[in-house]
Amino acid sequence: MRFAGGRLLRGLLTLWFAVTVTFFLVRLLPGDPALAVADPMMTEDLRMELLADYGLDRPLPVQYVSYLGHLLQGDLGISFRQSLPVTDILMARLPWTLILTGSALLVTVLIGVPLGVAAATRRGGWVDRTIQVGSVLGQSMFVPAIGIAMLYAFGLYLGWFPIGGAIDDGVYGIDAWISILRHLVLPASSLVILQIGAYVLTLRTNLIDSLGEDYCDLARAKGVPQRRIVWRHALRNALLPTTTLVGLQLGFLVGGAVLTETIFAYPGVGRAIFESVGRLDFPVLQGAFVLLAATVVVANLLTDLAYGALDPRVRAQ
Repeated sequence: MRFAGGRLLRGLLTLWFAVTVTFFLVRLLPGDPALAVADPMMTEDLRMELLADYGLDRPLPVQYVSYLGHLLQGDLGISFRQSLPVTDILMARLPWTLILTGSALLVTVLIGVPLGVAAATRRGGWVDRTIQVGSVLGQSMFVPAIGIAMLYAFGLYLGWFPIGGAIDDGVYGIDAWISILRHLVLPASSLVILQIGAYVLTLRTNLIDSLGEDYCDLARAKGVPQRRIVWRHALRNALLPTTTLVGLQLGFLVGGAVLTETIFAYPGVGRAIFESVGRLDFPVLQGAFVLLAATVVVANLLTDLAYGALDPRVRAQ
């Protein structure tokens, strides 16, 4: 209980810090937020009236306290541009971001585990070296570069997958699910390429260490097949530290989703952030950052709790 309480407190402090930084950071953007809701040729009196309507005429500390008060009540404000509750706007986009990041994370784990095992069990061989080189190359690539290359090769040139959006118009039932999957392939793949290297290299290192432990040597002395030692004994312990990495990777996936959703015109929260920057739509921009930060904090909290459940030694620290 103490372990869970400590992690929860740390998560709340992290979320508060993210909210605070976002609040002040968006107000450093150049431009006049009043122009987002009115004609550029408006009079100064009308401009001040609009700023007053949205509470932007008050000192920043007052705005900050007011924002926190509304946030605690679940109120993210009203969009300058769309004149709709920010919560409604983001809730319509959040499922697409969760589908994108969740799919990328799932594929990363499903592919990363066999690759990590193959590299660790063939240490020093050409398979190990190839996997390591590929992992490092994937980590060193830039999200837009990956996205644009895949968009051109598989979307425009070969025409295998759609080049934008999340679903075709006028499709229902099984056709809708097929359409969603086809639109998901390119953006999810770009995130997988970016993230899988860290997962594979971490798992490889942990598995090599586990295979050198005494319990594995004892299993070999008893005649247990090497394949069983790897998959039934060593891998179980090697996955414990990697569990933490999965939670941390979600933060990188969320950050990468902003660029990925923009490149592929994917209608998620990340694209809402990109659109709001150009429009100086402070409420949507703040709400999107808060929502993504909360998602990452919750994911990391669940990861810490899962790690503590798997390894009781962590709870005792």
